[in-house]
Amino acid sequence: MLRALEDHLGSPQVSRVIYGAIIGLALVVALEAHPPRPVAVVATLIGTAVAVGLAELYSEAIGEETRTRRRIHADHLRHFAVDAGAVGVGVAFPAVFFVLAAADALEPDTAFTVAKWSGLGLIGFYGFAAARLAGASVPGSLVRALAVGVIGGMLIALKALIH
Repeated sequence: MLRALEDHLGSPQVSRVIYGAIIGLALVVALEAHPPRPVAVVATLIGTAVAVGLAELYSEAIGEETRTRRRIHADHLRHFAVDAGAVGVGVAFPAVFFVLAAADALEPDTAFTVAKWSGLGLIGFYGFAAARLAGASVPGSLVRALAVGVIGGMLIALKALIH
């Protein structure tokens, strides 16, 4: 498990998961204002994950062809698909909590709360891990995690103030 985490943290997918997690967090915060049924939240998150992932794949493929002035090979397309999948995973991550709410294992309000704070925690974790891997001390890494977490926290706070 630790090796898989180390491999992941050394991969280009980290930035894509973070990007997707921010989209997923923003979507959860927006849906909370007028919460649909948990199943609808799951469908919205998964649908958004697919749409954003496909947009990522399309933009990378077209960008590669315009940059190189050649058709892309299947191996490049597979690489782009892995990256697009990482974005989709980040977006869809909070869906787990709404699946639990749909199964009556969580209250819908609790699912929104856990989805928001776990998304924020995920973003903070990546900030901490990046700082540690770049050689920062534990206190310095915690400051970095806090700093990147503030971005997600501001989103949550702004949405709470508006509604």
